[in-house]
Amino acid sequence: MVHNGSRRHSPGEAGSRGPSGRWATFVNLPNSITLSRIFCIPVLIWMLSPHFPHGGFHGEQELVASVFFVLVSISDGIDGYLARARGQITTMGMLLDPIADKLLITSALVALVEFNPQVVKPWIVVVVVGREFLVSGLRSIASTEGFTIEASDVGKLKTVIQIVTVVAATLDRGWAVWHWGWFIVPVHLFAVVGVYYMAGISILSGADYFVAFWRKIERATATRRRTDNDLVLSRRKKTVPAAHNATQL
Repeated sequence: MVHNGSRRHSPGEAGSRGPSGRWATFVNLPNSITLSRIFCIPVLIWMLSPHFPHGGFHGEQELVASVFFVLVSISDGIDGYLARARGQITTMGMLLDPIADKLLITSALVALVEFNPQVVKPWIVVVVVGREFLVSGLRSIASTEGFTIEASDVGKLKTVIQIVTVVAATLDRGWAVWHWGWFIVPVHLFAVVGVYYMAGISILSGADYFVAFWRKIERATATRRRTDNDLVLSRRKKTVPAAHNATQL
């Protein structure tokens, strides 16, 4: 029997190289969860709008919107865990995951400007959204320069504060204070403090990203300059010292 020398592929391997295999990689479980988080954003905006149908008890809209937002936010940690555990970290997932997070938070804050204007001020939303644009731009420039900027502890704290603030600001529209017997939860106080704390931590984390980016750029530029100088071929003739010429004579 004569073999043609080409390596045979198993059906699974051959399928993974075809269009169906690439589609299966794109729609794996972690990416599907990330995409579902994006598709949930219009539903959240609808829940925070006057068009949401009201039920028979006070604060139903606020409670339903808060629970929905928390569940969608939790999915952020779930898709990341599954991607690492299942070995399904893909370029598409790395692209969509931060976009989904930013869209979810910014959409909720923009909707809350109308939903609860006494707590969520427009200038605060501008600060938070501006910070997201700044960080996204810095990361894009950094990727073109060949390095990445990891999320700092301040940035992770900012994400947690944003989630808590959105929930508190949503519930504040229905309840200023929660009473459970002797236990009292000042929802309005949490919402107001959270909103201003969120604005402050957004500014701080944005400055932290900018400093880290600037240091990386300075090191990369200095290294590039040294490399370029080593590669430059000088066309000037080297001058020989006079003392050296005398010894040669």
